Amino acid sequence: MRINRILLSAPLVVVALVIQVTILARLQLPGAVPDLLLLVVVGLALVYGHVGGALIGFFAGLLADLAPPSDHAIGRYALVLCVIGYAAGLTRPESGRHRSATLPLLVVIGAAIGSTLMYAGVGALVGDTAARHVGIVGLLLSATLYDLLLAPFTVPLVMALARRTDSDLLAGDGSPGGSAGDGGYGWLTTGTGLKASRGAMKSVRAGARIGSQRGGLLGKSARDKVGRIKGVKRL
Repeated sequence: MRINRILLSAPLVVVALVIQVTILARLQLPGAVPDLLLLVVVGLALVYGHVGGALIGFFAGLLADLAPPSDHAIGRYALVLCVIGYAAGLTRPESGRHRSATLPLLVVIGAAIGSTLMYAGVGALVGDTAARHVGIVGLLLSATLYDLLLAPFTVPLVMALARRTDSDLLAGDGSPGGSAGDGGYGWLTTGTGLKASRGAMKSVRAGARIGSQRGGLLGKSARDKVGRIKGVKRL
């Protein structure tokens, strides 16, 4: 991963985890807990692609596994967010920008449902039966509802920040493919080319004037020589 992506992803993940543990988890809402960390991973994966989404999801989930109060096996949520980040990154278009909000909204719904099912499935494999007591249907409905309510305030902001950092990197490198960076460098290049062409035109015109002046002097000296020779012959 690029350095600027790490510098952006790490604070976003930490802030999302702190808000989720200290605020959202204490709201005593029925069913599931709003998963702000999941939305941050989805937003970054929609911009960075499946590889970046998988890496960010794994480390974000591992941090959540280690954060207190942790009551499940370490690596459980890391596996879930790694798969969710990879799957969300696969929906990234080739242009890097989504034309509408429909696809990100569908990705959020799929991530909410998929993460709940995977978390409950992995828990069943390791002997955690908490999902059975709460009810898997209630968890799915509440998780999807809460994530959809938080998504308009989270996912667009995260995607905008991710695109901004990538654009700044491309502008600094001057590499092709960046819209903002290429635009600025394109204007600078165009301006330099115009100045160079104007300078070249001035040089050509100055050379033409000097050449015409030299031609006039040479022509005058040649006529004087011819006149002197003719005068000598006449004498």
